[in-house]
Amino acid sequence: MEYSPEYVALCQEFTDRLTVVSVLSGDEWQITRARNMAMRQASGQVMVQLDADMALPPRFLENLYRKHFAYGQNVCVIGQMIGYDNNNSDVDDVDVRPFGHYREKLAELDAADEVRMDMRLQVDHVVPWAFAWTALIALPTALVVENDLYFDEDFRGYGVEDLEWAHRICATGTPIVMGRDVYGIHLPHKRSVAGNRATERLNYRRFVRKWPGPDAELAAAFGDFEANGLALDFRRELSAVAGDGRGFAVIRGQVNGESVLVIGAVLDSGQPLDGAVCGVRFDARPDPEVLPVAGLALPFADQSIDVCRVLPAVTRLSDRYLKLVLAEADRVARTVTGAAGPEPDPAV
Repeated sequence: MEYSPEYVALCQEFTDRLTVVSVLSGDEWQITRARNMAMRQASGQVMVQLDADMALPPRFLENLYRKHFAYGQNVCVIGQMIGYDNNNSDVDDVDVRPFGHYREKLAELDAADEVRMDMRLQVDHVVPWAFAWTALIALPTALVVENDLYFDEDFRGYGVEDLEWAHRICATGTPIVMGRDVYGIHLPHKRSVAGNRATERLNYRRFVRKWPGPDAELAAAFGDFEANGLALDFRRELSAVAGDGRGFAVIRGQVNGESVLVIGAVLDSGQPLDGAVCGVRFDARPDPEVLPVAGLALPFADQSIDVCRVLPAVTRLSDRYLKLVLAEADRVARTVTGAAGPEPDPAV
């Protein structure tokens, strides 16, 4: 954060009760690096990720600790973000309210029997990391340190860095849960959805490249909230189309020096991941790259591949998914053959 005399004065009001450590940097804004710099200063038992646009009730930290961490629980707790619409609309003008307005709203929430105002509490949770938005989230500091759970600084700009971080939290076996009694009010601020989507799109490609699989490509294709709702349907359809114990993969390699991508290769469980499974004679070197995804969201740049071959098996997906596969083929390749275009050259 930038230097602010007002912020320093505010911190001084609490120095008799709290140790406040502020990390300042003149580098280009990068949320992953900023969070990592702060996380490495943390010394408390519980680490809370909190965006600056969240207003919390007065006893938030005490309530969080007593109900979720006082017995040494190993859990990642997501707080409700009341008033947040998941980046669905631009905000050009902001009605700035005095803090007293939010103090009253928080008091009303505190007096309620139950608070269930976050849209993530209105649906079943299938993909745990899909709802781990770091505007308000807490986990044990020891979990972060012991598993090196810092943010991947290759993710730049808005979006997805928190999902990728939460994906790694899941991999440790740590439950990720919504805290019904943990909440804050999201404060309005200016926002450009188009600007956010531009960096989010690139970050989703990084996510799929790093952790390829059905859930990751669903999130990249439809968004995190929507992917959670589609996950069971998509897995059932993959099983029905590819066959039980089998899955789809995309394979990228060289054929006579030309870059070739195959979409819709069907793999048996435990089958070696190589080009032989799709009937394409890839060059011996470099080794073909195989990603276990159907192709809804490919981690490749626009028009970066010479030829894309779409195999018949993947075309049996329902229109909801198939249209995305074919659109991605057109996006990444200069020529598309097979089920989505002209008949392929026998050499390919």
